[in-house]
Amino acid sequence: MIIQTDEIVDLNTPTGLMRCHIFRPVAGGKYSSVIFYSEIYQVTQPIRRLAAYIAGQGYIVIVPEVYHEYEPLGTVLEYDKDGTDRGNCLKFEKPISAYDSDAHTVIEWAKNYEHGNGKVGTMGVCLGGHLALRAALHPDVLAAACFYPTNVHDSTLGQGQNDDTIHRLAELKGEAMFVFGRQDPHVPFAGRIQIQQALQQAGTNYEWHEFNAQHAFLRDEGPRYDAALFQTCIELIMRLFGRNL
Repeated sequence: MIIQTDEIVDLNTPTGLMRCHIFRPVAGGKYSSVIFYSEIYQVTQPIRRLAAYIAGQGYIVIVPEVYHEYEPLGTVLEYDKDGTDRGNCLKFEKPISAYDSDAHTVIEWAKNYEHGNGKVGTMGVCLGGHLALRAALHPDVLAAACFYPTNVHDSTLGQGQNDDTIHRLAELKGEAMFVFGRQDPHVPFAGRIQIQQALQQAGTNYEWHEFNAQHAFLRDEGPRYDAALFQTCIELIMRLFGRNL
């Protein structure tokens, strides 16, 4: 399936313009939309390649720039110490209310996008895994694929480091999927158990997977990339979205 990868849209949010990168099939028709939240580095080349891969399976993939209030539109942080420090700093500087208003804005836009069929799901990696989960609290999100979501178990996302995501899981209307690496220091065993117990107590419709892998094992740059596991996870994503979108 041939896809278009160079479309952008700048959406008005309560905290300023947010650039979104659109990946979608060229062929005519209406497609379900997936809002894909990046890691702390914004829309890097690995994120673009993964977005293109998902779009090539017949989805509109929308990748927002999560730090649009703090960096010029189009900014990509590098996979180095400076980029990591900046991304982690902004993760805790941005208020939770701004993450939420961003999500509401892009979900409402996706529901009415001319090439979309009105169905919306989310997915994300690292920071984006948490944002995909939090965006799925919106009642119109039908599915969420959350890969090694950080700061869920300890409720430390955003300004003040006191988010309430784990306490709101009963609000999830769609199906959620969680995928973790057992060797991921950012979400240790105790943290994973805490998230799963909260999902159980909330009566959430969820799917749970753990693999022998490091943090960021989907990123196809660097030493932690696991190509075989990448393919397995693509199949998990396609089944989740196939059931719900």
